[in-house]
Amino acid sequence: MAGVAMKWLELKPVRRAAGTLRLPGSKSISNRLLLLAALARGATRLRGLLDSDDTRVMLEAIERLGVRCTREDGALRIDGAGGAFPGKRAELFLGNAGTAFRPLTAALALCGGEYRLKGVARMHERPIGDLVDALNAIGARIDCLDRRGFPPLAIHPGGPLRLDRAVRVRGDVSSQFLTALLMALPLADREASVEVDGELISRPYVEITINLMRRFGVAVERDGWRAFRLSRGAYASPGEVFVEGDASSASYFLAAGALAGGPVRVEGVGRGSIQGDVRFAEVLERMGARVSMGDDWIEARAGDGRLRAIDMDMNHIPDAAMTAAVLALFADGPSTIRNIASWRVKETDRIAAMATELRKLGARVDEGADFLRIAPPAMPTPGAAIDTYDDHRMAMCFALVALGGVPVRLHDPDCVAKTFPEYFSVLAGLCEPER
Repeated sequence: MAGVAMKWLELKPVRRAAGTLRLPGSKSISNRLLLLAALARGATRLRGLLDSDDTRVMLEAIERLGVRCTREDGALRIDGAGGAFPGKRAELFLGNAGTAFRPLTAALALCGGEYRLKGVARMHERPIGDLVDALNAIGARIDCLDRRGFPPLAIHPGGPLRLDRAVRVRGDVSSQFLTALLMALPLADREASVEVDGELISRPYVEITINLMRRFGVAVERDGWRAFRLSRGAYASPGEVFVEGDASSASYFLAAGALAGGPVRVEGVGRGSIQGDVRFAEVLERMGARVSMGDDWIEARAGDGRLRAIDMDMNHIPDAAMTAAVLALFADGPSTIRNIASWRVKETDRIAAMATELRKLGARVDEGADFLRIAPPAMPTPGAAIDTYDDHRMAMCFALVALGGVPVRLHDPDCVAKTFPEYFSVLAGLCEPER
């Protein structure tokens, strides 16, 4: 449109990518730790915490709720509330951070105060009704202010909690609903159980939740992926906690090694990681890349010839699966990425967005309710202008097109600030441009 200046980033073709980098902290772990430390008894020092838009809104929220947070000796010290938040009235803006919005909704529902939670326009399009219904069914009082099932929310003091029977929640829309309930229920100071209706998606993220709760002294026992039981107990600080590197972010750099020679080594995640996205290494191996791994590092380099086409269920790695979709542009045949219905309710409708942008690069794409089938072109269209939909992962994964030797333009590259503000400079540090 005339008079409107669009911001973009031109990426030139890359001849080779190689090097070593230390990953920023995991967003999923960082926001869970901020909440757990805020609710725990005692002071917790968090080291390696991710500094991004999503973690800033969580940090600002817990401070507004009366929790003291200070920087000291390279760590963030959080003086926990030892239970419910002391602030009993607050209006919180949480951007487009699902890892802040959903867990805070559950925690505040059990804190006995008056709260208003809102976000950006896209956050108000992301469903939260299943979590609200589960909480209201046990005695919470939450209203959806604009339309049923979606933010913004008003949270009021509830009645006595009814935990004599299992709390029920759907698991096939977002695993964050289950995560939110598990993290909040210790505030009730009673035994509690949660039962999941339908297939639980993104199970590795629930494993992260259970692992971190255990570090803060609360054990969760599970019977498969259908039933979860919490014994009576409150959170207690473990003292100091180190945040793992972000395994979802690792996928871009490992893909860079697979596409552009390598080796590229990422440090901060490895065999010892609690994050499911480390299994993106298996995707790369299936595509023919050479991958090696240690306790705290993963390394990838190109294999022999073109990447191989794949047909894989990626429900367990929904974020890293986006990286695989872009790699499919450079495969030796059509690839199918399955069981990714959760993409529909992320920062954008990622199935629709990915299909649209891959077609700009010359791919033939079949889009289903929970899958993408990508038939690559002989060579991706050079100079395609890629829209990023204010979605950090769209920007980060489509930057990889340049590592396949194809120039590309990315609109609104600053959206990466949601989780990785320095992404493009870090990526450039590994790349040797074509001459």
